[in-house]
Amino acid sequence: MDTFEQPVLHAGRYVLRPFDIGDVELIEAASLDPLIPLITSVPAKGSSQDFADFISRQQQRLADRTGYSFAIAEAQTNRAIGQIGLWLHNVAAGRASIGYWIDPAQRGRGAVSAALDALTDWALKLAAIHRVELYIEPWNEGSWRAAEKCGFTREGLLRSWQLIGTERKDMYCYSRLKTEGPAH
Repeated sequence: MDTFEQPVLHAGRYVLRPFDIGDVELIEAASLDPLIPLITSVPAKGSSQDFADFISRQQQRLADRTGYSFAIAEAQTNRAIGQIGLWLHNVAAGRASIGYWIDPAQRGRGAVSAALDALTDWALKLAAIHRVELYIEPWNEGSWRAAEKCGFTREGLLRSWQLIGTERKDMYCYSRLKTEGPAH
């Protein structure tokens, strides 16, 4: 990889920034959502220490070179409302993936599209990344609509692709390539 500094990315009304201990309230709210703890490392109904540990793990991802974990925050208030990450498990092959979630009370306001567009544009400028992938459950229309709005192409259905909770789930595979340029 050509950079391992955590940038702050501007995304219209939102900013993507490193997590800090002040974001514990967001993690606590996410821990109560029925889906977020199943598909992420957010602890389900954890303790204050569990939430602080989650934030520490997000900060450690950059040092471990496994990815860039960002809090999605309101630009005016800096209040975190979600998470988006660029995961580097397949970066040696030129591929990275993005995952994200938003506090349920903040959904439907354009934060995912803004954050996804900003992070994808930044990621595809890195020399090592030629392809960014998303994996989205077919029922999650809001998420796949955001992907399409940001220039991602649905490539197909990956059957029994991911373990979510105790069940294997199908996922749509989306991608955006360096050669395609920005979505806007």
